[in-house]
Formats: sequence, C-alpha cells, structure tokens
Amino acid sequence: MARLKITQTRSVIGTKQNHRDTLRTLGLKRVRDVSVREDRPEVRGMVQTVRHLVTVEEVD
Repeated sequence: MARLKITQTRSVIGTKQNHRDTLRTLGLKRVRDVSVREDRPEVRGMVQTVRHLVTVEEVD
C-alpha cells in the first residue's frame, strides 16, 4: 500500500483549535516535523483539513 510523507510547513499560531488537534493526531508538533502514514481515506481527510499548513508527498 502507498504511503504519504506529511511535512508541516507552517506554524499553528493563530489557527483554529480543530486544525491544531488534527496536526497533533497526524503526529506533527512543530514546523518541519515529518510523519509517514498509510494512504487511507481517514488520513487524506485529515490532510485536507490542514492542507494550508502541510505538504504531502507519496512514498513507496
């Protein structure tokens, strides 16, 4: 199964609590943190919520 490399590129200062919680659930705490997750609909939904704060790459 494909995997996603999710990198936090922007700070959470001034963002909604929901966005901060979503980043924490993805395993991201600060700018430039990286998390590798399975490519699942649940993860895609979380990434969609915080798409302005992260970059996503597909990893094999």
